[in-house]
Amino acid sequence: MSFEPKHKVELDSPKDDVISVEYLSKCDGTNPDYPTYVAIKGTVFDVTGNKAYGPEGSYKVFAGKDASRALAQSSLKLEECRPEWEDLSDEHKKVLNDWYTY
Repeated sequence: MSFEPKHKVELDSPKDDVISVEYLSKCDGTNPDYPTYVAIKGTVFDVTGNKAYGPEGSYKVFAGKDASRALAQSSLKLEECRPEWEDLSDEHKKVLNDWYTY
C-alpha cells in the first residue's frame, strides 16, 4: 500500500524548533490558539487546516501525539498512538515510512 498524493503538494521548509511532548499535546486541534500537530518518528508535522485531524475528523486521534505506532499498524485506537515503533514488523515499518514521506 502506498500513500501517493493525488495532487502535488508544496510544503514549507522544515523548521528545527524543538517541540516538547507537553506542547505537542496542546496542539490537538481542539484549541484555535494552537496549531494542530502530528508527530511521526519524532518529527512534528503541522496539519493545521486539514480537517481530517480536527476535532470531528477521521484522524483526530493522531492530533497532538507522536502517532507512529498507530500509523504503522493502520490503527485508530488511542492506546496505539505512541512513539514506539522500532519493534514492529518490516511490513508495518514500510507503512510507517509511507506516512512519514507522504
